[in-house]
This record gives sequence, C-alpha cells and structure tokens, in this order.
Amino acid sequence: MALTAGIVGLPNVGKSTLFNAITKAGAESANYPFCTIDPNVGIVEVPDDRLNKLTELVQPKKTIPTAFEFTDIAGIVKGASKGEGLGNKFLSHIRQVDAICHVVRCFADGNITHVSGKVDPIDDIETINLELILADLESVDKRIGRVEKLAKQKDKDAVAEYEVLSKLKEAFESEQPARSLEFTEEQMKLVKGLHLLTSKPVLYVSNVGEEDVADPSENEYIQRVRDYAHKEGAEVIVVCAKIEEEIAELDDDEKAMFLSELGIEESGLDQLIKAAYSLLGLATYFTAGVQEVRAWTFRKGMKAPQCAGIIHSDFEKGFIRAETVSYDDLMTNGSMAAAKEAGKVRLEGKEYVVQDGDVMHFRFNV
Repeated sequence: MALTAGIVGLPNVGKSTLFNAITKAGAESANYPFCTIDPNVGIVEVPDDRLNKLTELVQPKKTIPTAFEFTDIAGIVKGASKGEGLGNKFLSHIRQVDAICHVVRCFADGNITHVSGKVDPIDDIETINLELILADLESVDKRIGRVEKLAKQKDKDAVAEYEVLSKLKEAFESEQPARSLEFTEEQMKLVKGLHLLTSKPVLYVSNVGEEDVADPSENEYIQRVRDYAHKEGAEVIVVCAKIEEEIAELDDDEKAMFLSELGIEESGLDQLIKAAYSLLGLATYFTAGVQEVRAWTFRKGMKAPQCAGIIHSDFEKGFIRAETVSYDDLMTNGSMAAAKEAGKVRLEGKEYVVQDGDVMHFRFNV
C-alpha cells in the first residue's frame, strides 16, 4: 500500500530528530530553520506482537513485517502560503502525503531556538493550520469563478461543484479546515478531486523533554494540545524525540530494558507508527506457512480479491476463495489443523470484507 504520513511542524520542534528515530535514516538535524529542504522519505516496520506470536506458532524459515512510509517535510513558517521561508515548495510536499503528523514543541530549552521566540504549542498549531487553510483558499478562489459561470448556465455538474466550493470558501475565510466540514458521499468525491491540504487527517505529536516522559500529565503544554485536538476529534501522541533517537540505536533486549528504566511500557515511536497507520484507515492481515510468515497492509473495507491482489495481481485476477481464520481463533486452538477441526477456518468468497488480524490462504487460478 503506497500510503505515507508527512511529518510537519515549525522549524526546531524536533521533526528531523523524530524522523531519525523512526527510520534510522540519518536525516540532517541542526539547530537552525530549513536544514531539511527536500523531503526525506523513510520506511519503518509496523510493530505488531501478533506477528511474533504467529512466528512462534508456525516456526517459518523467515518472518516479514508490514511497513509504513513517513516523509519528513521541512519546517513551515508564518507566511508560507505567500512564499515565505521555503513556502510553496513545502506546501507541495504536504500535498503529496496522505495524512499529517503535526509535531508540536512541548518543552522549554534555552539552547534550542524557537522560530517565534517563545514556546506556545497552540500558537504553533494555528500558525501551520492557517498557512494550509490560506493555501487551500487560494486553490478554491482560482477555481470558483470559472465554475460559477457554468453554474449560472444551469450546468448540472457545475452547480454541484459550485455548492461545494462555496461551502469550502466560507469555511476557509472563517479559518476552518476542510476536514471540519460534512459532505454527502457525492460531494466528497468532488472534495477529494481538489486535493486540499486541510482535508488530510491529522495526528498531533507532542514532543516533550526527558523529564516528562514517565509522567506527561504534569506538562501544561500537553494538556493544551489535547484540549485543542479534542475539539477536532484528533489524537495526540506524546514522545521525547531525543530519547526515541537514542532508543532507535538499541537492539530489542536493550530497548526493553531502557524503556523499563524510564517507566514506559511502549515507546512513543511505536505508538506513533500504530496511530498513523490507524489514521489512514489501514489494517493488517497475515499469511502463515513454513516458508514464510508475513504481515500485509490493506485498507479497511477491502474485499478478499483486492487483498489477494496486494500479494500479486494474478491472485486477484484468478481469485477463487480465501481460506480464512481469525488470529485469535488460530492462537486459541494452537494450530491450523486444530482450528479447522474446531470449525474456525472459513472459506470466504469474492464479497468477503477482510478483517484486521485475519490469517489467510488464497486459492486462485489464472
């Protein structure tokens, strides 16, 4: 699944440090704005304990996790929609991602310059949101005049589009993002065709200091971000990018020990990856055999033939049926044979909607 989440934020909030930790790709990180000019793209494994348990059960020759793509986008500043900083170049990079991970600085550190001279996470969020809204408003303004002329001529499609554009324009002029509006299914098709920046789903990432990792509830900045996100129906993940970058260099045993010493059950990065995965409406199914146990990413709502096509297009073209058992049923029964005997293995056809955690074997004929 070629889907990606873009990491955005003002300069010096910890975006590239976080990206380094996520991908171990070594994106340049420095204490000045615009050290990241071209977007860095990295692939990261999606943490899933179910894959480990399936490996223990099946004992395959190899295990392959599913992966997820993050793009580190350079820092945006006030006026980006008018070309300030590296403005329009950054906005075009955001346009190419499917979801936004908005990193917000929630720590005070006199040694790290803040682009606006003070730490204020809500002001930071609103600065970026406004720039994206202004960019979208410009896009709508460019289109609405021509569509309005056609709508006045009673062109049915133009009338429908003009209604959508007018609703968006009114929202943008009130500094409301496109994702805050409700549209019918037909209208949503028109909205998607506009490729608006503010229609992308957002996840807020509060970057904190080392002292707040174990108990972030004492950090007033985080609570303000959570209150803001709650109004949007968005999720907030708390990370310490500096610590996560250190953890990324450790092996699994050392990582577990380090987290335990910090009093943390799961790293912030693991939480972030899972949350971004979920934000895009993604889920995982598994294939399990002695040669290979593997996790596969699919969009929620996809049917069995489409999911088979993720493995190979021939699987979708010649799909016959899918031998399917839920992960829980397989683990409860201890083997595929036992699960079959218990009546937990099903033969699913072309209309079956695949569920997260399904363990599947596709039968096809080309």
